[in-house]
Amino acid sequence: MLIRSERGRFREVAERVKQFKEVKDAFTVLGRYDVVVDLEAEDYRSLSNVAMRIGRLAGVVFTETLIEIQV
Repeated sequence: MLIRSERGRFREVAERVKQFKEVKDAFTVLGRYDVVVDLEAEDYRSLSNVAMRIGRLAGVVFTETLIEIQV
């Protein structure tokens, strides 16, 4: 998941998303997005739920969820 945060809140957002049990790692980056989140969910419904919860966190402007595919 990629997160754009409100100006100056990227560290706070990264620390808050780390509290979710589905989040394996979260770190700040430079560029169009501010935080990259590696998360795992049992199914698409669980993924959708955690993505929506993260998207509603204070300081989050928007998110983009990327799903890994097996090739």
